[in-house]
Amino acid sequence: MEQVNVLIIGSGPAGYTAAIYAARAGMKPVLYTGGQPGGQLTITTDVENYPGYPEGIMGPEMMEDFRKQAERFGTQIRYGVVTQVDFSARPHRVIVDDQATLLAETVIISTGASAKWLGLESETRLNGRGVSACAVCDGFFFRGQEVAIVGAGDTACEEASYLANICSKVYMIVRKEEMRASLIMQQRVKNNPKIEILWNTETLEILGDQEVTGVKILNNKTQKISEISISGFFVAIGHQPNTEIFKEYITMDASGYIKTIPGTTKTNVEGVFACGDAQDNVYRQAVTAAGTGCMAALDAERFLAATGNH
Repeated sequence: MEQVNVLIIGSGPAGYTAAIYAARAGMKPVLYTGGQPGGQLTITTDVENYPGYPEGIMGPEMMEDFRKQAERFGTQIRYGVVTQVDFSARPHRVIVDDQATLLAETVIISTGASAKWLGLESETRLNGRGVSACAVCDGFFFRGQEVAIVGAGDTACEEASYLANICSKVYMIVRKEEMRASLIMQQRVKNNPKIEILWNTETLEILGDQEVTGVKILNNKTQKISEISISGFFVAIGHQPNTEIFKEYITMDASGYIKTIPGTTKTNVEGVFACGDAQDNVYRQAVTAAGTGCMAALDAERFLAATGNH
């Protein structure tokens, strides 16, 4: 049975950064990419807010840079999905693709979170061509234009307010006649002259061939179908952390985000660390994920040193 010092589960900015730090520290990390090598950024087109890329960079290209840097220092990058874990004793037991079993002195969880989508064919087809699940990441590309956002929680209100600062008009599509958002956030969008809330409204289809040109909507009360011209369509109906396989051992919040000891990446299990969007439901940015990846590698290194394994 293979034994490893540091096992990294997931390959977004957090996982690759953890790998870079762990490899440079001589910890011989093994990283499993998961089902989406490179994480959410591989379905992102232009990334303009990551430091060090003054001209911007395509998401997949940026993740390729991260991967090469991790490999350069000796990270073993493997394609595979961790399907089961046993954190009841150290070394930790991890099963990949329901077949191979590894024993790991330390485990860094960087499995990320996946945006929830409406499930429309047009949404998938136009993803990255005007459809986005991150207003902070992509709102800039729609300066001075009209956009729509779907959602009724605090995140949707926050992103609608953010978009209203840079776009000429924001349509907020809300399925019911009330919002889930906190009162203060509701007031913020209701009082913003640039935001028009469409109550009792569902999205039927996002319009456009090569890029978003509009959206077809249905008013649930009147059953009236109408179309709005927009150039950007944002989905803000929540994220789902990819943490299901750890729930038997790791403490999480009600939504499934891993709880870490404040100021660290330590979980409730000794030798298991969590970084990136799997434990961050607030910022969810590539640069913050990379920062926590660095922290996780340093925490793992200190843990191994303290237990005499490094």
